[in-house]
Amino acid sequence: MAKEMSLKEVLEGAIEKEIEAQRLYTGLSRRVKDEEARHALEGLAREEKGHQKRLEGYLEGRLSGGTLSTKQAVDYKIAEMAGKAEPSEDMGLKETFLLAANREKASHALYTGLAGMHPPGEARRVLLDLAAQEMEHKQRVESLYTQVAFPQTDGG
Repeated sequence: MAKEMSLKEVLEGAIEKEIEAQRLYTGLSRRVKDEEARHALEGLAREEKGHQKRLEGYLEGRLSGGTLSTKQAVDYKIAEMAGKAEPSEDMGLKETFLLAANREKASHALYTGLAGMHPPGEARRVLLDLAAQEMEHKQRVESLYTQVAFPQTDGG
């Protein structure tokens, strides 16, 4: 049975996941040799920082409408968002990109679920926007994965 958490706890967990994603993408950007991949990963890290700031704005009461009380109980399966694997020093690029894609998918599900709980207003728009951006991140990371997992050969 999932632990019932307050919206504040859910948002704090989401902020921590955004910070972890920043670290993951920054670390990956230092490991890849391809300049285009490095720039993509650096961009993802910056976008995750923006997500962190938007969620912090919600927690700090800077959204104007459609917010819920941060004390409200939320029955949302946060354990699923955490993912099963954690990055390790010996993890290859393919596995790391797969881990990142799964984290982005979980973040998309979290923000979509939270948006569904909110009435129309700024908070719902922010959460739906974050969900859409996480899906874009998933697609970008999957593209990077395919470049590593299925490199082009000279013979075509």
